[in-house]
Amino acid sequence: MARFPPCASSGSAPAASSSVPVSMSVSPASPLFDLKSTAWWLTALRLHVADAAALGASLDERFADSPGLFDDEPLVIDLSPLRDGEAVPDFGALLAHLARHRMHAVAVQGGSEAQMAAAREAGLPPATEPETRPEPRPEPELREVEVVRDVVREVEVIREVEVPVPAAAVPTMIVDKPLRSGQRVYARGGDLVVLSVVSFGAEVIADGSIHVYAPLRGRAIAGARGDVNARIFSTCMEPQLVSVAGMYRTTETPLADDIVGKPAQVRLEGERLVVEPLAVN
Repeated sequence: MARFPPCASSGSAPAASSSVPVSMSVSPASPLFDLKSTAWWLTALRLHVADAAALGASLDERFADSPGLFDDEPLVIDLSPLRDGEAVPDFGALLAHLARHRMHAVAVQGGSEAQMAAAREAGLPPATEPETRPEPRPEPELREVEVVRDVVREVEVIREVEVPVPAAAVPTMIVDKPLRSGQRVYARGGDLVVLSVVSFGAEVIADGSIHVYAPLRGRAIAGARGDVNARIFSTCMEPQLVSVAGMYRTTETPLADDIVGKPAQVRLEGERLVVEPLAVN
């Protein structure tokens, strides 16, 4: 059985930077800003109760042992569990609780008309619908066409078959540089391979699986668009957070001794995350 080298501790102080204010003149012909569409992956905060005080206490309890886990994280508040009820959350109080943990709600989704109206009054716009994958194309039907030739009175049967053109495969994204705290990489539509350390505070996201051939100390989110077959692999599993298809596990639940700092994988089994040693022959 091949063995991976032990994890080496890493850490380096960020390079000092200085800035000197300079006066700048802007040409009247130059635009002062522009607007561009971008695609961002956002964490959804699903509310199962509307009581803002209870939610605040639950947030305090959840992050008591792991403060800073979602620092400066943009969130979408998901009201779908409350949609069929009449309770309307106090969004002002909820936003204050989130701000105490440096979590920033930027939109809301899934609520009833009254709940969405209250969210808009608190400054939360409705979230746009997520991109959906195209439905699989049905198999083409075979059509028989009779062609009659007058000369020999011969009947030919011609089968017309449509051959679907396969969609272009999304190439695997490969990152060969260390990812420092605050950096985020997203492999849209495919897998992600990282050949260097993912430091604490860094984040790697993929619609497919994630392979880290180095220490994984930050956050790893596989199956970001719901792929339950996605997995997370690392030769040195020390994650801050791991998630597959929306199910996540944080450092609040310590890893077993035969997993932490060793080759391991994360997969989804039903609605439960399984973290297990990675046997390499």
